[in-house]
Amino acid sequence: MKTVYNNNTIQELTQRIDKIQDNSKAQWGKMNAYQMLVHCVKNEEMLQGKRVYKRNFIGKLFGKMTLKSILKDNAPLKKNQPTHPDLIITQQGSVAHPKQQWIALVKEYGQLSASQMGELIHPFFGKMTHEKLGKYAYKHIDHHLRQFGV
Repeated sequence: MKTVYNNNTIQELTQRIDKIQDNSKAQWGKMNAYQMLVHCVKNEEMLQGKRVYKRNFIGKLFGKMTLKSILKDNAPLKKNQPTHPDLIITQQGSVAHPKQQWIALVKEYGQLSASQMGELIHPFFGKMTHEKLGKYAYKHIDHHLRQFGV
């Protein structure tokens, strides 16, 4: 299973991110390209411990089981899944700045060791090990890139 801690995977992902343009259209979902990029920037910041969001009640009940289901195989994330309210983006803008932010954050995974990352408390999934975080981060990034056809 791919992980964001692999340099070849990081290169593949950043090349795909770079293909997103202002006029890129979503193949599913409600977000435009700018909103998806800002959503993903905030998500990477959360996964890297730079942002903290409150645990949600449903996640406390079902998060661990859901994460196990997501990481059991190489299947991509399902389309149109709910997201944490703080990661819903409504503003509009140009993709240039958030695209560069996202690329920089994805590249940072290559320098983050398990000891640097510590154990993340995800707002839905709860405690995530370094290994699980790397696999989930890849799947989340890939999901949104596929959403925009790249």
